[in-house]
Amino acid sequence: MYTIGQVSKFFGISRDTLKFYEDKGLINPKKNNTNSYREYDDFDIHEILTINSYREIDFEIKKIQEIKKHKSIDDIECMLEEKEQQIHEEILYKNLLLKRIKVIKDNCKKIKDYLGKFIIAEMKPLVVKGELSDFFAYDEYDIIQKHSNNLKNAVTFTGLVRVINYTKQDCFENKFLVVNRVENYDEDIEGEIISYSKCLYTIVEAGRSNIDKEVESNIRKIARENGYELIGLSYVSLLITTYDEGNERRYLEIYTPIKS
Repeated sequence: MYTIGQVSKFFGISRDTLKFYEDKGLINPKKNNTNSYREYDDFDIHEILTINSYREIDFEIKKIQEIKKHKSIDDIECMLEEKEQQIHEEILYKNLLLKRIKVIKDNCKKIKDYLGKFIIAEMKPLVVKGELSDFFAYDEYDIIQKHSNNLKNAVTFTGLVRVINYTKQDCFENKFLVVNRVENYDEDIEGEIISYSKCLYTIVEAGRSNIDKEVESNIRKIARENGYELIGLSYVSLLITTYDEGNERRYLEIYTPIKS
């Protein structure tokens, strides 16, 4: 016979855990009639080994209680397959989470490297999944949710691109596109794909004010100085938003295609 202290030491688990197992009906050590101390026999030790083996694969206490009541090999196999599927889904979620974190880290680096600068860059392919009539058309946001690559199906603007149309004299907002990045051309892709091999690329900081005129004049100036011919469009997306003493600071990525 073993005391609770000895069993706790054997298995490296606390006395509270052993008492918890007992409260849940998973083990039933006898009590010494003289001092009311718990005494664990070989059967109790084997029970704890069994419980720990199921806990190692993250079976909930409720599942272990079900197994102890009555579960055949087939039943246990089904439970294991269910747990396996759950773990695969968790791994997928974690991988998506890591991917999203990498994107945001890359965005931070882009801001440090290109804020206020103009370079020539490729706008990589985007597949258009929908269109909003206006940024404030909240009743249309289900389009974003439906085609989102976001982790929890929340409405965010990581897949929203604003398209600005330029004329020779002015610029005006044209539309908002709901887009997904094209990562694999081998897959069947539904929707219009937009891509430009040569763009004027920049990142600007924007508060709550409208900076279209300032950005437009800078783009026209750079294009004119370098002999670039604009095709009349800019694609604007939000990289990240930060706050400086409560003041919102939005960093926008802008691709302005030029004729090759």
